[in-house]
Amino acid sequence: MRTIFLIILLAGVGAGLVYPWAVSNFSGSEIGSWRVHDRGEGFKPVVVRLSPDMEPVRVLVDMTAIAPPEFAAASTVLTLTATNGTGTVLADRLTFAEAKPQERNPQLRERIYRDEAGVIDGIEAGEYTFVVGQGDAEDIQIKSVDLILRGGAIRLDARVQPVGFTLAAVGFIGLVLAIRRRRRVRRPAAPAATRWGRNGNGDA
Repeated sequence: MRTIFLIILLAGVGAGLVYPWAVSNFSGSEIGSWRVHDRGEGFKPVVVRLSPDMEPVRVLVDMTAIAPPEFAAASTVLTLTATNGTGTVLADRLTFAEAKPQERNPQLRERIYRDEAGVIDGIEAGEYTFVVGQGDAEDIQIKSVDLILRGGAIRLDARVQPVGFTLAAVGFIGLVLAIRRRRRVRRPAAPAATRWGRNGNGDA
């Protein structure tokens, strides 16, 4: 039983945590990366030519902070808008609330944080303009911001993650119960009663 519950637990962790992370960071192929902000120079728009064979296009933003920032889901660190000749195709506020820091330069205490702005479908051949701007979050020392586009990305299935968390919970609880059951101390068997008589251990 322990093996079965362990498999359920690992499957749940994979579906609930590994799957969303892998889809966001590794699905598809990278179209390119562009620096949209440097400290002291401000933000600048980026124009990228896209084609239908690249869709869906996943839009990621990497922010390098000088000191460890404090993110909050209610605060907007950066905003992103993508437009083409027909209008706005993507608009999002980036909070970085769930971003995991990646260390670039330990001596300078620089950390890279990644957030996803969304996925662009229905790509029409032509130029797309990406504009990243400052949000309302305060006390975040931004050194640089990079825009990353990935083409042919897999769209995250929102149903998978809740199922994964449920499986992980079931597997964990079942594994704990199975281990406790195995370690339960069994009551020692009572010693055999002394037999008296010719064939017993006592004196006849």
